[in-house]
Amino acid sequence: MRRRRPPVLLSLTVAVLTALTTAAAPPAPRPDHHRRLLAHDDFRHGTGQWRAELERGGSVTARDGVLDVDVPAGASVWFTRPFSGRYEIDFTATPVAAGGPNDRVSDLNSFWNARDARSPEDLFATPRSGALAEYDHLTTYYAGVGANYNTTTRLRRYVGVAGERPLVYDYTAPLLTANRPHRVRLVSDGHRVRYWCNGELVFDFADPLPYTSGWFAFRTTFSHFHVTDFRVWRLGGGRG
Repeated sequence: MRRRRPPVLLSLTVAVLTALTTAAAPPAPRPDHHRRLLAHDDFRHGTGQWRAELERGGSVTARDGVLDVDVPAGASVWFTRPFSGRYEIDFTATPVAAGGPNDRVSDLNSFWNARDARSPEDLFATPRSGALAEYDHLTTYYAGVGANYNTTTRLRRYVGVAGERPLVYDYTAPLLTANRPHRVRLVSDGHRVRYWCNGELVFDFADPLPYTSGWFAFRTTFSHFHVTDFRVWRLGGGRG
């Protein structure tokens, strides 16, 4: 995997975070065999569990086991229930390249443990249009796999300040493959967040000031994805 070093960071807080993440990380825990299902969607009964924020329209539909996100600009599709404690999110996302107007293979992105600094107890109390800049007010983790026309894969830790999207990791792999299912596994575990894609551990971040609860969203822009098999698991020893 080719990986680029993070750029020079703009604040002391972010510099401290980066220094801590480059220290030796604790060994990965063994698989949790005591997890229990917290939430799921088989995408056969509409989009009632989701709320879409679309910058310039497009469509977000659920039928026949598939959440279809087909958008010409920015889109965030939020699960309406927040999660806290130790939990895992699993889903499969396929970048569609079938000749449609939005079939650009790019931006398999996610927000998690997200809160809006303007209304931290209710993510949806402050309207957003779907434009990326409007999410600067979030405190959240943000993973972007195959962003920037499928050239970068990054982890950011938003701090709720306009114009600031602190970068934790900046890689050039893994990237997206058109029409291939990408299985994502995302773990929020106290001070530690981890992100797998197709079995490969992409991000492993030990955060000294962790975000431990909030909302999850699929995020993309000018693209077309099929999402299936969404599951959220409570990990052993967690609550909430």
